[in-house]
Order: sequence, then structure tokens, then C-alpha cells
Amino acid sequence: MKKVVSALLILLATAVWTMAQDETPEGMVAYSTTYEFPEGIYSNFERVIASKPIASARVVTDVDLFDREFYEKITSEKEIVIYDDNGVKTELKTSKIWGYGRNGALYINVAGSFHRISLVGSISHFVASVTTYNPNYYDPYHYNPYYSNSYYRGRYNSPNSSYASTDLRQYLLDFQTGEVMEYDSESVEIMLMKDPELADEYLALRSRKRSQMKFVFIRRYNEKHPLYFPSH
Repeated sequence: MKKVVSALLILLATAVWTMAQDETPEGMVAYSTTYEFPEGIYSNFERVIASKPIASARVVTDVDLFDREFYEKITSEKEIVIYDDNGVKTELKTSKIWGYGRNGALYINVAGSFHRISLVGSISHFVASVTTYNPNYYDPYHYNPYYSNSYYRGRYNSPNSSYASTDLRQYLLDFQTGEVMEYDSESVEIMLMKDPELADEYLALRSRKRSQMKFVFIRRYNEKHPLYFPSH
């Protein structure tokens, strides 16, 4: 259902999007690998589009501003304290901020951890490590003193425990809507709907071939539909 809604939103925005490609908007530049995102905290997607992050100098922290791990350290906290545009001290929940810019690259927040967007374009691609928890995980060795020290804590403790696993997953970012989707054939199909010609060509492929050609069609789409940012 979520992907169906996404498809409808994309179709509604197609006309406006197409008109925007006819010429370079005033004061904007087409994204290229030489473009550098301004450094700072992007509290929301609107700031990303406008290339207007919250400057790192406005972050209230004991972490050295020139520390190479500055952003890793401040985003490890539950909240980030900043001075807003009016000079008022404000707290931002780290889990709610969109991401940050560092050394010209863009990092996005996924499930509480931040990952560099490796391919930036109208359809962007990145890899993120996602940790999931299974609270009903059953430990078969719970009562065995050779595998678990629970024997010494009490032989009648519950064998159920919380199990965490971390997996690398691929994602797509729609730079028109800000939506993040899993990197699969269905998501690529939805994002290509803004270009009927490419979408038809992609859908004409067999299922296995569509899976193999996802990245090729993303690159072709990005070439036809450049991504623009304010010049700075």
C-alpha cells in the first residue's frame, strides 16, 4: 500500500518535474561529483534541497569542532543542542534529524545511524547497516553450563533473550519527494514513472533482467533528469 501511494504522488508531480528540466533554474547548478554539500546538520529534507544546513559552530557541545569524529560523536547522543536562527538554544532529537554534511559529502540518518550517500542524483543510492532485534529469540544453550553462564545465575531462568543482528541493506532516495525506499525492482519501477519512456523500457524486460538492470536504469534516469542545487 505504501508503494502504491508513493506511485500516485510521483505521478501527480511528474508534470511539474518535467517542466523543471527544460532549463537550469536561476541561481542553481546541476549536481556533479565536484559539487560539495555545505557542512553542518540537516535537520530536515527541506534544508538538504536548499543546501542550508545548521552550521556546526551553532552546535552546543564539548566536542572539539575540529575533531575528525565531530559528527559521529554528537550524533551518538540522544539530543543535539543548537542555537537557532534567533539565537535561542534549542534541542533536536538526534533520531529525527535528516542527516549531516561533512567534507562535501552527504550523510543520511537511517534507523538512528548515519550513512554516506554514495550515488547522488535525482534517484540516489546508498548502503546502510541496519540492526534489528528479536525479543523472542530462543537460546538453545541457555541451560548448558558449557555454553552459557546462566547455569551459575540460576538454572530456571527463561531461555528467551533479545537477539540483535546487523545487516547491510541497499536503499534509494527520491530527491524529488525525500522518500527512502528499499533497493528493489518494484521501487525502481515506481521511481521511473516520472519518465514514461524509460519506465516502459524497464517494464518490457523480464523479471530477472529487471533485477539485473536496476542500477543501469537509475544512471540513465539521472543523466536525463539532472539534480539541481543552489550555487554557493
